[in-house]
Amino acid sequence: MKEKQTLNNPTNKLPTHAQVIIIGGGVIGCSVAYHLTKLGWRDVVLLERKDLTCGTTWHAAGLVESATFASPVKSDMSRYTRELFQRLGEETGQDTGFRRIGYMELASSEEWVEGFRRVADFARYNGHVIEELSPSEIKKMWPLLKTDDLLAGFFCPDDARVNPVDATMALAKGARMGSALIFEDTKVTAIKQKNGRVT
Repeated sequence: MKEKQTLNNPTNKLPTHAQVIIIGGGVIGCSVAYHLTKLGWRDVVLLERKDLTCGTTWHAAGLVESATFASPVKSDMSRYTRELFQRLGEETGQDTGFRRIGYMELASSEEWVEGFRRVADFARYNGHVIEELSPSEIKKMWPLLKTDDLLAGFFCPDDARVNPVDATMALAKGARMGSALIFEDTKVTAIKQKNGRVT
């Protein structure tokens, strides 16, 4: 286990009991820890076998799409995620690298145009902004793009990207601010149970 003192645990010793133990210190594990502390949980432990973000998180694209999902639940989750990453840096003092750059999908067949229009209508119904663009409008936005085989583009100006490592570190910092304990260099080798409970 890495010898690292923290505000919540100056001795860096594993507790003998926890309400919840999260295995994995990528963006999902840190997000779970962050959100549990936001719900009032104060007995949260996260274990990471090496360093935070060392698995697949560090090379993720970091896209924050908000309007390309065709279900209300996914639409609400994506909107929440965008709003979270916008404010998380200010809340924790750790910049997430959030940049509102927009996101465009391109259609080169009538079938794709119809499919994207359906998604766009659904997204607008759920409060997202999607603009349908002509090939000439697309060319104005991205002059180097070849557009002579395109029929339309669907642009979401609110979509963004984050730096995956920075966003994860902000979630981890927020979790620690909420009393979660995070242990790096702590490999889980087995999960023991007794009477239907993890021991």
